[in-house]
Amino acid sequence: MRSYPVLRQVVVDTTDARALAEFYRELLGYEYRPGDEPPPEGGPDVRGVDWLVLRHPSGGPGVAFQQVEVLPLPTWPEGPVAQQLHLDLTVPSVSELEVWHARTLALGATLLLDRSDDPEEPLRVYADPAGHPFCIFVASG
Repeated sequence: MRSYPVLRQVVVDTTDARALAEFYRELLGYEYRPGDEPPPEGGPDVRGVDWLVLRHPSGGPGVAFQQVEVLPLPTWPEGPVAQQLHLDLTVPSVSELEVWHARTLALGATLLLDRSDDPEEPLRVYADPAGHPFCIFVASG
């Protein structure tokens, strides 16, 4: 029987690892890997200037954030800089899509595309605070 690698996490480059980790921690309800939590108020953020990991509370794949000095801002849906990657997030209903729209904007995302009225696949595309596009769409199962 053949074995396969297991997806542990998706790694996202960013010029501000702590800020982007906090955005996704709030958006997804993930938890920091032990030792990656924010430092006490006013303390140095030794981990936040290099590499941070968020874990799914039930043990599913996580998201890691790698600090880089420079990162070209994606120009999706057109332009010279491709989106490079994007995350697909799902909710079970159009009403949940509306709830998450408000929450996502409040966390600092920018709306890039609104197809929430699409009867086949209601969705919205956002840019996270670092400019990476991601989708939230209605999907069952």
